[in-house]
Amino acid sequence: MKRILYIILFIACAGVVWADDVKKPDLQIADNSFFDPTRKEEPVEQYQFGVEYRIEAGYVQHNQWSKGTEDGDIMYPDMYLHGARIGATFTFKLPMHFGLQTGVLYTLVAGRTEQHWRSMDAMSTQTEYIRHTILEHNLTVPLRVFYVIPLWKELRLFFYTGPQLHIGLAQQDNTTTHLSAETEIWLREQQIHVDSYDRMADELWRANIQYGLGGGLEWDRYRLQSGYDFGLNNLVRNKLTKDQHMWEWGWYVSFSYRL
Repeated sequence: MKRILYIILFIACAGVVWADDVKKPDLQIADNSFFDPTRKEEPVEQYQFGVEYRIEAGYVQHNQWSKGTEDGDIMYPDMYLHGARIGATFTFKLPMHFGLQTGVLYTLVAGRTEQHWRSMDAMSTQTEYIRHTILEHNLTVPLRVFYVIPLWKELRLFFYTGPQLHIGLAQQDNTTTHLSAETEIWLREQQIHVDSYDRMADELWRANIQYGLGGGLEWDRYRLQSGYDFGLNNLVRNKLTKDQHMWEWGWYVSFSYRL
């Protein structure tokens, strides 16, 4: 009787083991990340081609400097011009955070300097001079490549480089003289202006080709930027000497708003 019970118990145990060995379906682990409040979604950058329109205003400083012989230096004294500019630009948005900007900006700058001369009057010991007060009007047409670096939320850093065409509308030289008659006669013989006149009329080229570098910060629609533009061509049209040169470079800081 005991043998029969052992046999039944053995068969029951074997059946349990066999039933446990039957292949069961794989358990599926639920993805609860959808419900995880700590999960951070990575922002997907979406770029759309378009055009940004901006209005711009700021401060500018131009530097006129000459190089060459003595005659070239005394005709156009080195000086700084200070003023303001205002205008509008538009930027073509390109992939990979690039952009191409152009527009039209009006600039008004002014400066003053004095040229001192040794008196041609043998009896005179006074200091003689010509005081130049320059008032300059320009139009600027930039062609710049922009690169924008996102920093945080709406804060962005940007850099630009490229040429621009500086078009001279007028450059009035208003002179005040303190000269003896002999010195004035000698200056006129050297073709040095002692009377007020417009330099752009027949002496200087109106086209000033410049190359600029700059950058700044942008927050939402607002942009603060600064840059420097290097004059590339000689502005003297009618040279008194072969080596007479004058360049005009410029620095600026401006504020712009995207419309």
